[in-house]
Amino acid sequence: MLSTPFSTATSPCTSPPPPITTHQPPHSPETLASLITTSKTIKQLFQIHAAVIRHGFHNHPLVNFKLQRSYSSFNRLHQSLTLFNLTPNPNVFFYTSIIHSHTLHNLHLPGIKLYIQMISQDINPNEFTFSAVLKGCPLDSGKLIHPHVIKLGFDRNMHVRTALVDVYSRSGDLASALQLFDTMPERSLVSLTSMITGYTKHGDLVNARALFDAMTERDAVCWNVMIGGYAKYGKPTDALTLFRKMMRAKMNPDEVTLVVVLSACGQLGALESGRWIHSYLQNNGIHVHMNVHLGTALIDMYSKCGSLKDAQLVFNKLKNKDVIAYNSMITAYAMHGLSQEALVLFRSMCRMHTRPTDVSLIGILNACAHSGLVSIGKGVFLSMKVKHKTEPTIEHYGCMVNLLGRAGYVEQAYGLVKNMKVDPDPVIWGTLLDSCTLHRNVRLAEEIVKFLVDHNLANSGTYILLSNLYAATSDWAGVARMRTMMKDHRVYKEPGCSSIEVHNKVHEFVAGDMKHPNSEKIYMMLDEVNGWLKDHGYAPQTDIVLHDFGKKERARSLEVHSEKLAIAFGLISTEAGSTIKIVKNLRVCLDCHEVSKLISKITRRRIIVRDRNRFHLFEDGSCSCGDYW
Repeated sequence: MLSTPFSTATSPCTSPPPPITTHQPPHSPETLASLITTSKTIKQLFQIHAAVIRHGFHNHPLVNFKLQRSYSSFNRLHQSLTLFNLTPNPNVFFYTSIIHSHTLHNLHLPGIKLYIQMISQDINPNEFTFSAVLKGCPLDSGKLIHPHVIKLGFDRNMHVRTALVDVYSRSGDLASALQLFDTMPERSLVSLTSMITGYTKHGDLVNARALFDAMTERDAVCWNVMIGGYAKYGKPTDALTLFRKMMRAKMNPDEVTLVVVLSACGQLGALESGRWIHSYLQNNGIHVHMNVHLGTALIDMYSKCGSLKDAQLVFNKLKNKDVIAYNSMITAYAMHGLSQEALVLFRSMCRMHTRPTDVSLIGILNACAHSGLVSIGKGVFLSMKVKHKTEPTIEHYGCMVNLLGRAGYVEQAYGLVKNMKVDPDPVIWGTLLDSCTLHRNVRLAEEIVKFLVDHNLANSGTYILLSNLYAATSDWAGVARMRTMMKDHRVYKEPGCSSIEVHNKVHEFVAGDMKHPNSEKIYMMLDEVNGWLKDHGYAPQTDIVLHDFGKKERARSLEVHSEKLAIAFGLISTEAGSTIKIVKNLRVCLDCHEVSKLISKITRRRIIVRDRNRFHLFEDGSCSCGDYW
């Protein structure tokens, strides 16, 4: 809250003008100030400003002050700053207001320069000045302003200290933020939210949740921060659980809430939960209105949950599509293996004079990679700099390595990596090694691993991928060596996990899982499925098992892969003929891919599997990927 030199009100943005008596002249400064405050459009403000000039009140402090703030509220900061610069001898209130205006427009550096200008003129800041200049300012500037706060005795002020907590926590200096926070005589909702924001931003969800649970009062912002933290750091189930708790607490979600929760639904593949949120959005427009941000979040959610048709419907209905909306739809087509549709949409976007971004080009290159369109992908990559004015980044190189490697041009992919203009990251090396595994190129894989080890670039994925390649070629001595190295380096392989949503609840399975309450029924269905498969001539692809077992043990280990357990659960838990949708955290294996095709034919069900790389739609014995993934 900010007091003004003209009234006893305390808000920097909403302080009312002094009361106007019935004897006030029609064009007095007080009357004009009142009209400025209540103006509804920029056109009205221009007209009032003209009247101010006509009547010679352009230098009146109250009128000038109100004009500056009103121009800022209409996003006309240039006019506001011009008026400020024309103000003779501006005091702390004028400075605080103009600094506050810059902060609202995320212009922190110019705001700090104004603060420096103010103190250079021997004008002491007040608590509201500090709150304004610290809001959103970078850590280095905040550290320079902090001594001023102490020197002028505002370090015990709750609003100023809260602003300092926000500076430190937002910038990652959690120790300093916590030191200030712990010594606050009174903790406001804003200070608690700032501290939770700091924790969540840097992945400390345990401490963030402890603070959140201890709060006696919560607003939408702190709910959003906590839910967003879970969604960002791979805990979508926790994000959805907390969202439901928010709804039970009668707290209305806003746009930020819904975007974050839709992201969590997409991560989980929780289509029914995502549909409910879409329905809520449509039926509760009083709180939240559909816009391009929510539309894009819905496109992303539907595509990741396997409902491309719904994603297309949202995209087609979306008004004022921006490049982000186009990118989401292009990425959706790429994920579902519809490369031609992605290319058509990309060309349409360019014809609409919507300039593609680096994300647009990543989407197109991924679409080419998923369909083996090597020549088209090369053409897009080579035209990036000249045609689209975009310098290739590490992500674009990664797409090209994936495109070439998956198509069998592993040596070309390796040559591209060695001649990149940027240093290759672990993802690119992993992609290259994955291609070596796919095409059983042991020699090149060993050469790459040796290079990575010699240059201290090897990570957990390096050993795992080479171990997988040795296993795929039955080199069990090589597997043993890799396992010894993994043990020495404390490297552990990520376990496969598959999830399925049934009746708005997400069920997760790992290989050989016996923890599910319906495990007995699941395994009975699995035995029945195995009988169907045998009758249709299925032979387990035991050569992909990464352990030196006997043939029978290898076959049994394949039977209990996580996606097969999830499919079996889907068969006993959903109506006959309904679609089964699975989300897998790793690339689906050859055996599970073949089994899913057969089950779709035998049961006459559509089975949709989203693995780490893309979507697979199994229908009537075939897959949408054309067995290229």
